[in-house]
Amino acid sequence: MEKFKEIMDANQMRRALLRISHEILEKNKGVENLCLVGIQRRGVTLAKRIQENIEKIEGVKLPLGILDITFYRDDLSMLSEHPTVNSTRIDFDINNKKIVLVDDVLFTGRTVRAAIEALMDMGRPKMIQLAVLIDRGHRELPIRADYVGKNVPTSRREIVHVLVDEFDHDNRVIIEQLDREI
Repeated sequence: MEKFKEIMDANQMRRALLRISHEILEKNKGVENLCLVGIQRRGVTLAKRIQENIEKIEGVKLPLGILDITFYRDDLSMLSEHPTVNSTRIDFDINNKKIVLVDDVLFTGRTVRAAIEALMDMGRPKMIQLAVLIDRGHRELPIRADYVGKNVPTSRREIVHVLVDEFDHDNRVIIEQLDREI
């Protein structure tokens, strides 16, 4: 059995993000009070690509924030004695804004819960929506994405990897088969 299987190539990723960009504009009836917030790390890259798509479509560059949820995780003590902390940079007022959180993979919902909690500590958005490139199922919390690039049913013996040029020098999505459940 193959250890890795490609489920999206670079063109499929690009088209999925373009479709998500159009869906965001349609659902929100344009760009008024709309902001993007990428969840560190790959969610930030995907949010930048959505921002670029929307700028090409609407001629408006949406505010883009970067969110690190490390200290909001409910499994922080299990991660590492010294977890890697990335930066949070949201240089705009989120109060009464429509925030689109962007992440690469939606799995249990715990990352999204942590991101929502972090945002609520910064203010009171009018609305929070969620855009993900891959929804792999296995939710542990009642969280769903508003915008999904691709639904990929997985087993607990698989890991979905979203590869992006900025970190991986490649653009594609692969599934890795593990020898044990995660």
